[in-house]
Amino acid sequence: MTKPSEIITRTHWPRRKFLQTAALVTGGASLGFPSLVQGGGTSKKINVAHIGFGAMGRGRLTEMLNCAANIVALCDVDENQFPAARKIVENSAFQPREYVDFREMLEKEKNLDAVVITTPDHWHAPIIMAALAAGKHVFCEKPLTHTIAEARAVRELVKKYPNQVTQMGNQGSASPNLRRGIEIIQSGALGQIHEVHCWLPGGGVHPGLAVPTVGDPIPKGLHWDGWLGVSPMRTFKKGYYHPGNWRGWYDFGSGIMGDWGCHALNLPFRALKLDYARRISAEGEMMGLPTYSGNNHIHFEFDRRGLLDPLTVHWYDVGAKPAAGVIPAELLALLGELPVTGVLIFGENGWIFGEGHSSSDYIRLKGDKKISGIQNHEALRNIPESLPRVHNHVAEWVDACAGGPPTFSNFEIGGHLTEIALSGVVALRMQKSLDWNGEKMLAENAPEAAKIIQKNYRSGWTI
Repeated sequence: MTKPSEIITRTHWPRRKFLQTAALVTGGASLGFPSLVQGGGTSKKINVAHIGFGAMGRGRLTEMLNCAANIVALCDVDENQFPAARKIVENSAFQPREYVDFREMLEKEKNLDAVVITTPDHWHAPIIMAALAAGKHVFCEKPLTHTIAEARAVRELVKKYPNQVTQMGNQGSASPNLRRGIEIIQSGALGQIHEVHCWLPGGGVHPGLAVPTVGDPIPKGLHWDGWLGVSPMRTFKKGYYHPGNWRGWYDFGSGIMGDWGCHALNLPFRALKLDYARRISAEGEMMGLPTYSGNNHIHFEFDRRGLLDPLTVHWYDVGAKPAAGVIPAELLALLGELPVTGVLIFGENGWIFGEGHSSSDYIRLKGDKKISGIQNHEALRNIPESLPRVHNHVAEWVDACAGGPPTFSNFEIGGHLTEIALSGVVALRMQKSLDWNGEKMLAENAPEAAKIIQKNYRSGWTI
C-alpha cells in the first residue's frame, strides 16, 4: 500500500525535489526554508497562486481581490476553466501567468510566497506536500485531505515548517457567532453536554451510480490524466465526474460528510475538545457502492475528555433528518420550518442552534422566556471575548502570511477535524459499527478498513 510520503514519487516530482520532500515527510532534516516575514507586521504584499477554478476556486479568487496580496499565477488541469478565472481578475491590476501543471508553476514562479488550493479532494494532499516542501504558505479547502492517513501525514509535515502559515477553508471559523458559541460553551453556561445533532442536505451527490464503462470524448483543453492524478484510472464520461460532480465518488471525494463535516462539526470539535470517537456506527441506503450513500445517519460516540462527560454526535444527510421531537418546538416555531442545515447542541442547562457554517446563531437556557441571538443573551454578557474577531477567513490567512496574528484553522486543527469527519465515511463504507482507535488510525474490529483509511496511489500518470 502506498504511503502518504510516497505521493511525490507517484507524481513524478523531479528527483532532487522528491528526495528533499520525502525526507521531510518521513522525519528527515528540515530544508530550512526562511520564513517570509521575520517577526511582527509588514506592509509587504504576498505573491499568491491559485490552483483549481471550479465554483469554490472562483469564490476564493474573488475574495483574494479584497486582500493585501498579489495574484501572480493561476493553475488548472482544465484549460476551459481559465476564462472564468480571467474574468474575475480582468479589472484588477493583476496579470497572472497560467499553468496546467502545479509542479511547473512551483518550479518557475521564483517569487511565489503562497498558494491557494481549491481542487477536488484527491489532489489536496499531494499539492499541500509539494507546496510546503517548496517553502510556501498554504490555504487549502476542506476537507483538508481525501483520506485519514493523508490528514495525519500533513499534520506531521507542518511541524517541520513552523514559519509557514496554513489555513483550511472551513469559512465558518471566522464567524463571530461561532467564536462566541465556543466562549459560551466553554464557560460552562450550558452545563455538561451529552448530545449534538447535525443535519445536511444531499446536493452534489448521486447515490447508486455505477462506474461508467463507456466513455465520451475528452474535451479539448482538459488534461484528463492529470485531473485523475493519483486516483484510479476512470474513463471520462460527460456529467459524471468533471466539472462539479466528483464529490459523490469515493475515488475523488467523500460525499456530504467530506463537503460539510469540517463546517458542521467545527463548533462541537473546538468547544467540546473532541479528540477521536471510540465507536462509530452508520446507517444508510445504497451503501457499499462507489458513490456516497443516501439517507445516512452516523453516530459518533466520544469518551469522557477530562471533566467533560461522554458525548454522542448524530449526523444526518442526503435525506435523513432528526426524528420527530428532537428539535425543540419553540425553535421550529421561531424558524417556521426545519432549516436545510443545522447544528443543535443540547446541554443540561439549555441548547445552542446554528446553521451548518456558523453552528451558533441562537441560544435558550433553562428558565428563559424566549430564544435569544447568540450575541445578545443578557445573562451571558459578562462572559469575556477570549477569541479574536476577524473580518474574513481568507484575509485572516493573508494577514498571517504577512506577519499578522496566527490563523484559527491551521492544518493541525483542520487535519484533526478532517480525521474525525472522514472516520464517519469509513463507517459508512464498511457498513458496520467500528471500534475506532483514532490515535492509531485503526478500526480494531474491521482490519479491512485499512484500504479506505490509507489508499493506494496510481503510478505512471503525466499531465
